[in-house]
Amino acid sequence: MAEDPVRRGDGGLDIKGAAYLPFTVMEDILEKLKLLDYEDGYLVKRGQRPISRTYFAVQGSPGEQFFVFSNLLSWLLGLCGRKFDAPLEDDDPNAVISNIISEIRSLGLNTDFPPSRLKSGYGDEVCYILNQLASKALETRRFAWGRPEYTEEDAQEEAIEDEPLDEQIDDEEIDEDCEEEIMVDVGESGAGMPGASGTGFENAAEVQRQENLLESNTDVLEWKMEVERVLPSLKVHLKHDKESVSQDWRTHLDSMLEYRKNMTTSLTSSKTQLDQMHQEITRTLEKIGSREKYINSQMEGPLEEYRRLKDRLAELENKYQTAGSTVTEQSRTLAQINEELETVKAQMDEKGTTMTDSGPLVKIKQAITKIKNELIQMELRIGVLQHVVLTAKVSDKTAMQRDMRIDDQFHDLKTAF
Repeated sequence: MAEDPVRRGDGGLDIKGAAYLPFTVMEDILEKLKLLDYEDGYLVKRGQRPISRTYFAVQGSPGEQFFVFSNLLSWLLGLCGRKFDAPLEDDDPNAVISNIISEIRSLGLNTDFPPSRLKSGYGDEVCYILNQLASKALETRRFAWGRPEYTEEDAQEEAIEDEPLDEQIDDEEIDEDCEEEIMVDVGESGAGMPGASGTGFENAAEVQRQENLLESNTDVLEWKMEVERVLPSLKVHLKHDKESVSQDWRTHLDSMLEYRKNMTTSLTSSKTQLDQMHQEITRTLEKIGSREKYINSQMEGPLEEYRRLKDRLAELENKYQTAGSTVTEQSRTLAQINEELETVKAQMDEKGTTMTDSGPLVKIKQAITKIKNELIQMELRIGVLQHVVLTAKVSDKTAMQRDMRIDDQFHDLKTAF
């Protein structure tokens, strides 16, 4: 089993290869789980479904993936000698993740990633943790890899690969052949095009089209499924006749020498065409440079005028902005003065209405008339009362005189007796 792949972001894998890293790690995880007998120890006992080769590498149902991940992790921790109860579906994911982080840290695993990455239940971090725990579980079980056992067919294929060649080709010659092949490919791509003797735009377009063909837009999952489907059909069965094998490699060597000769011949004509293209491109660039200098010299005056007008425009814009702010301030002051003027007008109108209103004067006259009438009635009542009092006094005086006369008469009678 290979070592654990470098996790994404550690600098050991390029950007394009990092996209396929989870699939590679998932292959290792499944192989290690099979060695740990997870079919009987995990699937049967816990009633789980088998895990596919891309289950934790691609996004699916977040809740289901996290539940399966946490259960599988609890089983692996149990194999590593750690007690970790399998979480339930309704448990808090944040609490489960916190417990997982503490357990894997206690095992000495790297946790330099945000814990929230585990909540989705898929991705590089999930695959990394499962792969490391599976490796720890194998170490706990003292699992050791044995020596590979080769079948007779594999041994014959290895013998064919180790068959010595009669004529050795140096590494330098192979490198030169590769370089010549590249040059021939470039020459052939530009030899048959009409742009080879012109501007070379069509040649550039053809090269760009060929480069675009190198970028595949095939879906990763479909590609993996197709590879798994056709993999059994890709096995090649070789004839193990040593004479035919010896004849095959000699034929291949002759073909290589012939191809090298053809490449050398083609390189001569291609190199001539490439030199012509280089000269034409150089002349075109020189013409473009001279034309550019001429245009710059002709446009120097208008450019200077344009800069001056641009500066003048900036200055006028600044003045306009200053005047605009002043106008805004004056408009605000005018609005305030108008409000004060309206208030003063309202007060003046109210006072004018009060001064020309005769209602209060009529009320005063009516009150004076009423008071005079009341005074007349009061004087009449006073006269009546005075008359009553005077009459009472006269009556009292008459009665008193009569009483006095009666008393005198009674006294006289008493004296007489």
